[in-house]
Amino acid sequence: MIHVQDASNVLLRTLHLQNYKCFEAQPVTFNFLTLLSGLNGSGKSSVLQALLLLRQSYQQGLLQTIGLALNGDLVHVGTAKDALFEGAKDDMIGFDLVLGDEITEGMWRFNYDREADVLDLDGIRNTGDIYTANLFGKKFHYLQAERVGPRRFFETSDFLVRQGKQLGTAGEYTAQFLDTFRNESIISDILGHPEAVSLTLKDQVEAWLGEISPGTRITLTPNLDSDTINLQYSFVLGNQESNRYRATNVGFGITYALPILVAVLSSVPGSLLLIENPEAHLHPRGQARIGELLALAAACGIQVVMETHSDHVLNGVRLAVHSGKVPAEVVQLHFFRRHSQDGQAQIVSPHIDENGRIDQWPDGFFDEWDKSLEALLTPRDM
Repeated sequence: MIHVQDASNVLLRTLHLQNYKCFEAQPVTFNFLTLLSGLNGSGKSSVLQALLLLRQSYQQGLLQTIGLALNGDLVHVGTAKDALFEGAKDDMIGFDLVLGDEITEGMWRFNYDREADVLDLDGIRNTGDIYTANLFGKKFHYLQAERVGPRRFFETSDFLVRQGKQLGTAGEYTAQFLDTFRNESIISDILGHPEAVSLTLKDQVEAWLGEISPGTRITLTPNLDSDTINLQYSFVLGNQESNRYRATNVGFGITYALPILVAVLSSVPGSLLLIENPEAHLHPRGQARIGELLALAAACGIQVVMETHSDHVLNGVRLAVHSGKVPAEVVQLHFFRRHSQDGQAQIVSPHIDENGRIDQWPDGFFDEWDKSLEALLTPRDM
């Protein structure tokens, strides 16, 4: 059995939400791999948004002494009326964070002002240095659900890529990032694809892309005059390599998955990845392999929080646990659902064991195939 590398001191362990969106008072626990699932509008995205609000407010220099920025580079919530829990009993929004060492904590309380988009700080209490959390540092990537698809050319930013090592929230700088750091080795052979020719970032990305589209090769051509970069794909078939094709002629799946692969394979222990819908535009096998890769990242000490609707992604995680590649104790599952009476979000947290088996399957938790199969096996009334 492998052991997670020591990154627990910066690991997000608990987020407590008060009067935020569909939560009146809700703790959410995290592990090295946390999978958020549930029906649309059940609160999954609100959890990710809360983390992003804290980060962007910190980056704007507001969180420590001024308040909470509801709109910024990472997330746009709107105004305070869009953020406050509908049944709130007091005009306050609060976030509490606890790190993995269970000593470092942060508590922030913000005053409610209906039309404001920056909420004034009402109270703050930190124990330890909460701002050492991976949420606030450079070892961070957030990839939103609406990522950049195939383009004739892609944006570049020397500041964000070379200095910040960022991909952009939509993955818009992925091509430049991959070109810049192509020869750097990934941090662990646990993440290494067995068919890659080396542990360098570009070779590993191409090998993992092969799980989505076999034999994929990437060509990156910077356009210095226009500060853009071209991305082309070719495909190895036997001993032959095809012509190069523009990204716009290959389809969405490869380009949509590329930022996820680059983010995972370029990260180091102690990093935090927030990823929405990693399954987008991928066939079932590709979804399962993405799930496996994210689980392997967790086993290397990279913290991953993903929102997904894909049972294939979940099964990729389960298979990684079942095979012994990933310890079950680093995986946290959360299923979100709305309470029928007051509209509050509820969280059910199934447990996964060392065989990849899950102890409970609440209604709506990746059970649609079973329901459909049962309906198909039921004779139709003649």
